[in-house]
Order: sequence, then C-alpha cells, then structure tokens
Amino acid sequence: MSTAERRPPGVTYTEPDSSYFAKRRLRRHAGVWSLWALGVGAVISGHFSGWNIGLIESGWGGMFIATVLIAIMYLGLTFSIAEMSPALPHTGGAYSFARTALGPWGGFLTGLAENVEFVLVPGVIVFFIGTYLTSIFGTPDAWQPLWWIAGYVVFVGLNAIGVELTFRLTVVATLLALTCLVAFWVSALPHIDFSRWALNVGPGGIELAEGHGPFLPSGLHGVFAALPFAVWLFLGIEQLPLAAEESRAPQSDMPVGILGAMATLTVSAFMILWLNPAVSGVGTFALASSGEPLLDAWRTIHGDTIARLLALIAVVGLIASFHAIIFAKGRQIFSLSRAGYFPTVLSLTLGQRQTPHVAMIAGALLALTVMLTLWTLLGAEAGAAVIGGTLLNMAVFAAMFSYIMQSIAFIVLRRRLPDLPRPFRSPLGYVGPMLTIVIGLTTLWFQLSDPTYRQGVIGVSIWFGICIAYFALIGRHRLVLSPEETFALEHDAARKLHS
Repeated sequence: MSTAERRPPGVTYTEPDSSYFAKRRLRRHAGVWSLWALGVGAVISGHFSGWNIGLIESGWGGMFIATVLIAIMYLGLTFSIAEMSPALPHTGGAYSFARTALGPWGGFLTGLAENVEFVLVPGVIVFFIGTYLTSIFGTPDAWQPLWWIAGYVVFVGLNAIGVELTFRLTVVATLLALTCLVAFWVSALPHIDFSRWALNVGPGGIELAEGHGPFLPSGLHGVFAALPFAVWLFLGIEQLPLAAEESRAPQSDMPVGILGAMATLTVSAFMILWLNPAVSGVGTFALASSGEPLLDAWRTIHGDTIARLLALIAVVGLIASFHAIIFAKGRQIFSLSRAGYFPTVLSLTLGQRQTPHVAMIAGALLALTVMLTLWTLLGAEAGAAVIGGTLLNMAVFAAMFSYIMQSIAFIVLRRRLPDLPRPFRSPLGYVGPMLTIVIGLTTLWFQLSDPTYRQGVIGVSIWFGICIAYFALIGRHRLVLSPEETFALEHDAARKLHS
C-alpha cells in the first residue's frame, strides 16, 4: 500500500511514496573533525562580539559567575545530546529527541523553539559582521543592511553548492578563527592590568577611573542580568545533531565531535572573558557598549592601522558561525518540513547537490525581513540596538526553552526506553539534564522579570502563538512518516507492547 494513515491521538499521518523522499535527499560526508568544526564554528562568533553586552549591569565578576553557571548548563546539555544523537541519528536533532520522548506536540514545540533560535542567531551574527566591516572599511552606518544582504547571498549560496564544500569551509574558517583568538591571547598577555581595567565598574554601573572596584558591583542581580549574554559564548553547539544524516558514522563520531567542541569552547570562553576586558586602555566599562570588543583591544595593543588588518582576520570568526548556523537552519527547517510540521515544499533539496536550498533561502528571507523592518521603522541607531540586543535575547529565550525540552526528553527516554541502543552513555546521568533545566529556568525567569528583556520574550511568544495555531488547525493533520516519525512510532508501539 503506497499511502497509509496512522492516527495517534490528535494527529494524522500520511505515508508518502518513494518520489517524495527522492526529492528530499541528503548526502553523507562529515567525519569527526568536520563535526567538531561545525560545533565550534557555530559558536565562535560569540567570542568576538555579543557576550560583552552582559558587562553593562554585571561588571566583570557578575559576568564571570554567569559564565560559570552557563558553562555548567551546557556541559549537562552536551553530555545529554551526545547520548541521544547517536541513539536517534536523524536530521531532526532536538525535534527528533522530543518527538520520540514526548509525542508530536512535544516535538513540534521543541522544533519551533530551535527554529526561532536558528533563524534569529544568523541575523544577529551578520549584524555584528556588518558592524566590524563598517568600522574596518569606514562605510556609512546607513549602508549596514547592504552588508547583511551580501552576507546572506554569499553564504546561503555556498551552503547550497554542496555539503562537501560546506564542511571544508567550516573547518578552514573555524581553524582561522581559533588561530585569531590564540593570537589575541598571546598578544594581550603582556598588556593586561586586571585590577585596574577589568574591575573598573562600580555600584550603579559607574566608571571607576582608577579601577580596583568591587568583584560584584551589582551584587547577585548582576549575575542574573548577565546570564543571557553568557549564553552567547556557547549558543549553537546544540546544532550538531542536525548533521546526523550527513555524518559518515554518527554513532561513533557524533559524541566525540560534540564533547570535543564543548571542551574547545570552554577554554576559549574563559580566556576571552579574562583577557579582553583586562587589556590596558580598554576596560570593562568601555567594552560593555562596544560592537567590536576584540577590535577595541587590538587598537590599544597594536594601533589603528594594524588593528584594522587584524580585525579583518577576526571577521573570519563571525563568518565561521554565520556559515555554520546557516547550515543548521537549513537542516532544522528541512527536518520539520519533511515530517509535515512545516509546509513540505520547504524540504525540497537541490538536484544532485542534495542540499536543502529552499529551507535556507526561506530562513534567510525571514531573518532579513525582521532586521530590515526594525532598521526602517526604528532608524539606524535604535534599530541597531534592538537587533544587537533584543533579537539576541529572543534567540536566547527560544534556546532555553529548547534546552529544557531536550533535557526532559533525555530523562523520559532513559526511563521509557531503557533498552534503546546507546553507543554513548552520559556519565552525568540524570544530573546533567537536571542542571540544564534548573539553570535554563533561572535564565528564563530573569528574562521574564526584566522589562528590558521582556520585549523580546513577548515577540517570541507571539510567533509561538501563530505557529501553534497553524499546527493545531492544519499542521497536525498533515504529518508525514519521515525517518524521525517512523522511528518514534515504532518505538512507542514496542514500548506499549511490552508494558
């Protein structure tokens, strides 16, 4: 029978013929180093720009404690997804985990949250790319949208050419970005005066001319205020499971790639947090409002001319993340579309190249629409503040929801499917996801309680409401037996048979 319907409570499935999947193929290519580079590359831009905004209210000490807490949260998350991804090696990633554990609604809500993250994060990154390039080439601020459009055209195009080129570029860009960061660490070490410059923020956020200020100028409130920005130092590593169907050996390579990337990012995050604000002549106070914090430090160390050249190299770090998350966005939209949660046209792949070009283009157009609307309605200065701050917080809010759902999925899968083959088992057990849930909820709580961040949360909530209405009225009656859905249904049936 070519078409069949299966009806778990409240949803309808269709089993497509072979031509449906023939138009939706992906190609296996990635090895462990490609996966490592994808994980590091997706995040590394956060070590160049964005994280420093958290210094505004918190001072250095508040940002440091926030980063420790967020690193613990991501450690719990990465060990959990390192176990789930080889056990459920599908492109769906977070949606696939939640779908198997929590049903279609759980899968949809988790996938929707991750979708918001992967649509908005490249927009924030390309905004910072435009900020760096505007500073380097001296172009007018009003031209910034041209940098954004050019970035999307170039890197969606490169991603569409083929997965082989995508992963080669990701490896090269990630290594160049890390080289750039290491060069900064080495050059910064002789020029730091930590107490004078890193601790130059006093109570109330005032600048202390002689430094030597308190470790926590805003107390515990400053720690909570910095949490969403500390996330920027790790945000995106969770995208690695989306490459499962393009990995040659996901059962063995995925855990190594995920945990290796997490180790690399942890070292880099704390090095940049320690050194960047401590460079003489820079300081935490000035860095908190900078759009190009690394460039500011290099100007102080090397002078403006050399700093411009070094900053051009530093843009590679932003490009590495932009390129990697466009890859993730395409696969994430592809997986939800292939399963019918989004319109199925979005999962078509490009001929022999077998890349999800429609999904990548659609995601790029949505992000650009949001950015250009804000820029036009609010003006350049206010629009830049919203894109660089509010959109970042919207992405963090969606990411926290996704992390909590994935952690719940890990716990449910351990309990309901104890015999599911797991090539890798998290040594943290239930402790890892519980830590992720607690810290994630704390971050969400602060975003909801702070009026500055609440605007972004409201924006995401409105989008959630629209998409939930679509799924309730239309989407849940058009689901497709994709690999993720088939896997979930088969294991659910087996569990019920043996219970």
